[in-house]
Amino acid sequence: MEEFKLYINGEWKETDSQAEVLDKYTQKPFALVHKASEQEVGDAVTAADEAFQEGALSPYERFEILKRVSDLLRKKKEEFAKMITKEAGKPLKQARTEIDRAIQTIELSAEEAKRINGEGVPVEAAPGSENRMAFTIRVPAGVVGAISPFNFPLNLVCHKIAPAIAAGNAVVLKPASKTPLTALKLAALFHEAGLPKGFFNVVVGSGATVGNQMMEDERIALYTFTGSTEVGMKLKQNTGMNKLILELGNNSPVIIDKHANIDKAAENTAAKSFAFAGQTCISVQRLYVHEEVRTAFEEKFIEAIKKLNVGDPNDSETDVGPMIGDEEAEGALAWIEEAKSEGAKVSHGGNREGALLEPTVLTNVDESMKVVSEEVFAPVVCILPFSDIKEGIREVNKSKYGLQGGIFTQDVDTAFYAAKNVQIGGFMVNDSSQYRVDLMPYGGVKNSGWGKEGPKYTIEDMTEERLIVMNLSDPS
Repeated sequence: MEEFKLYINGEWKETDSQAEVLDKYTQKPFALVHKASEQEVGDAVTAADEAFQEGALSPYERFEILKRVSDLLRKKKEEFAKMITKEAGKPLKQARTEIDRAIQTIELSAEEAKRINGEGVPVEAAPGSENRMAFTIRVPAGVVGAISPFNFPLNLVCHKIAPAIAAGNAVVLKPASKTPLTALKLAALFHEAGLPKGFFNVVVGSGATVGNQMMEDERIALYTFTGSTEVGMKLKQNTGMNKLILELGNNSPVIIDKHANIDKAAENTAAKSFAFAGQTCISVQRLYVHEEVRTAFEEKFIEAIKKLNVGDPNDSETDVGPMIGDEEAEGALAWIEEAKSEGAKVSHGGNREGALLEPTVLTNVDESMKVVSEEVFAPVVCILPFSDIKEGIREVNKSKYGLQGGIFTQDVDTAFYAAKNVQIGGFMVNDSSQYRVDLMPYGGVKNSGWGKEGPKYTIEDMTEERLIVMNLSDPS
């Protein structure tokens, strides 16, 4: 099996402990990765702190390095895509799309490195300050502690690392334990692109070891985390006054209005609900369908689902591959069975074979069921009827989450009313909740977190505003 070492202070480090990484389709090990102890985590933070304190890069140097990384990644697209498919179980065509998005994320960050700026402050307008001039500058936060999830092992890493480097910070990354290899391969690209040692470090290990030590290290000035609300709350409670960017849980709602184009809505939501086996923060989970079109929509929705190819993620035609592990698939099936015991009906799917869970549609559900109120993070969609748009939005807003959602309607008044009244971070009209491009501000409200992804917006969070006031004297 191929062996992967940690990347600390510009060097590849072996440790006394290794872990197997599983092929998520076969559930068999295919690689070994070295695991960090407290020593390696401390070394990584020290390297990042020293790099930040002593090795400042100019904005143009950051631009050049990031541009070289994007060029290298473009040349190795297929190699990275196959790695994502193997370690994450993501269907190959979706993995290729992730590479394309990661390239754009890095390039956007490179361009933003040259645009970081402050603004003039008219202090001279205040009585007694006529001889003063003021302006702000933006300075890097310092050492960034980044913790990334399994579902986008490259692009969500890039959304943390690339803006951090563009802003002038140094980074310690803990990738998801189940998908650490893509991040280590990315570190190799940064090394090849000439990023000075210490500015990017990758340590692999459990949250209990690596995550907790990072959380307690006062040298880390800012944490960027994507994952569960439970862990995000723990970070919030234990990192004092440090800055946080949190992308947390969600159970995305999409409204199918009576004025919707039913054919397009069914086709779109079928594709977007089950991509990567529903394991994305903005996968469609709750479908609120107007009672006047409910029967027609359900029929077309299930018809579209039946056209999806389920199976081997290495096949370029596969639409829905395995979940990240047998345990997660078993857990999702338990939620389905619990909902059935409470009166839900399985209108499609509900079958499991190992980590493969068939795309599942549940009807006759209500908000008391976990499949509606919590984040299932699996290929499971619930259909709930409504009779009035105001009622539908009230139901949408009952959720404790609020990352992204959507509505399908051909009525402009309904679209504007919904957009103004949903309690949600991003709202799509005539598209599903899963729409995202990497330049847009991406972030939620309520228990879905705070802060924004999208390089321009992340850089704002990863820098501090500093005010400069000059007291000017008349020339003598």
